[in-house]
Amino acid sequence: MKTDLYEAYSFVFEEELLNEISEIGTFKEIPAGEVILSAEEYVTSIPLLLDGAIKISRVDDDGDELLLYFLERGDTCAVTLTCCLDRSKSDIKAVTEKDTSLIMVPVGKMEEWIVKYKSWRTFVFQSYSLRLKEMLDAIDSVAFLKMDKRLFQYLQDKAKVNQNEILQITHQDIAYDLHTSRVVISRLLKTLEMEGKISLRRNSIVIIDL
Repeated sequence: MKTDLYEAYSFVFEEELLNEISEIGTFKEIPAGEVILSAEEYVTSIPLLLDGAIKISRVDDDGDELLLYFLERGDTCAVTLTCCLDRSKSDIKAVTEKDTSLIMVPVGKMEEWIVKYKSWRTFVFQSYSLRLKEMLDAIDSVAFLKMDKRLFQYLQDKAKVNQNEILQITHQDIAYDLHTSRVVISRLLKTLEMEGKISLRRNSIVIIDL
């Protein structure tokens, strides 16, 4: 665990902080498809990703979801940081996109480290800035992009996060993430295939144009 931590965060945190994270953090290995945080849950730990990826989605009152962004190696979730600061419940859902390893840090350390470590302050502020930009991109996508462009952008992003041009995913799963119907997704996927951008297979999609 300590080796993975140093490899993922040595360029971000000083050695003293890395040692403290290693001592108090809880190491976890989580398989793909596991919900690690649901909406309306209180956040008790801050995730620091060592490997893998996590999908962060906004959930409305009816349980419908909208993909906001992906977390990868060396990331943390700005939304969970916010929940830690104001002791509020989560309004996002976090699901492992693929097999993931991470360290969970107790929320009580967040404010302490902001005062104690400059590198932690910088990391927190940069995480806020990056995730805000990604959420604005998600809003722009919904507001300004046609669904076919949103869909293809989604497929490209997902392929890059998984480091695989073959996506094992159903049309219904895509519809959930993009907050639309399966019928619409199936029709648009056929169009993208005719344009030579993807190839459709049984329960999988090959991204030709990355």
